[in-house]
Amino acid sequence: MNLLDLFSGIGGFHLGLEKAGFKINSFNSEINKYANQVYKNNFKNSTYVGSVEDVRGSDLPRINAVTFGSPCQDFSLAGKQKGMGGERSSLILEAIRLVKECRPDFFIWENVKGTFSSNSGEDFAAILQAFTNIGGYRLEWQLLNTKWFLPQNRERVYLVGYTSNKSGGQIFPITRKSKGTIKNNKINIGSARTRKYMNQAQKLEIRNDNSTNTLTSVQKDNYVLGYYRDQFIDSIRKLTPLECERLQGFPDDWTKFGTEGLISNTQRYKMCGNAVTVDVVEAVGKKILKL
Repeated sequence: MNLLDLFSGIGGFHLGLEKAGFKINSFNSEINKYANQVYKNNFKNSTYVGSVEDVRGSDLPRINAVTFGSPCQDFSLAGKQKGMGGERSSLILEAIRLVKECRPDFFIWENVKGTFSSNSGEDFAAILQAFTNIGGYRLEWQLLNTKWFLPQNRERVYLVGYTSNKSGGQIFPITRKSKGTIKNNKINIGSARTRKYMNQAQKLEIRNDNSTNTLTSVQKDNYVLGYYRDQFIDSIRKLTPLECERLQGFPDDWTKFGTEGLISNTQRYKMCGNAVTVDVVEAVGKKILKL
């Protein structure tokens, strides 16, 4: 199928849908140059179509699916919650425009939990109305957590619109599954994170559920307590970029190289923090295939 992958980042939607069973020809839109390099390096047959504001449905072939995890800072509970009035979050209107222009068989939108509460729920209601106004799509949504699949506490809203439902089935709810591991037997993810908030001193926030805090693209670092051969090592260290890739469901070293060579660890951390979780997208994609 032809996938229009908006705000495509490092390809979490593309990879997740492939793992679900879709065969994909992607057209990706992203403004971060490092993410574009990583995307192209991993999906060599993909076609870059520029910024979402410049993409026009009339310039594309028949699009079967549109995916978008539009910028979420203005919806985030950790931010100022400007909501749809924020410059970045309003970019979802461009994605809605492209859904209307392309009329895909289905579309998937991912965003932060704060989308539900932004402006007392009025923003989410407005987004639902905008999707409804397109016409012809059944809408379903659910708050999903990465920790149902991998050891990262990451709650995100997933909304799916689709045109046909011959089987009478539905996509949600998706139920919790056994949590995975990050495949490193030398550490135990009982993590902590430093943060600076309201001029308070940074501190470690210990988790007791063997999951990391949400990976982010900002300077909020997750740490691990070291274990080796069942013996505790009295040390705390940052997660590595490879571990962050695993916590988001990507193959090892997915972000290590771009089309122009090595990617810095700083950029790798940011890209992993901005990505959608591959395993969650895969679970959504499998439900879509069953419709």
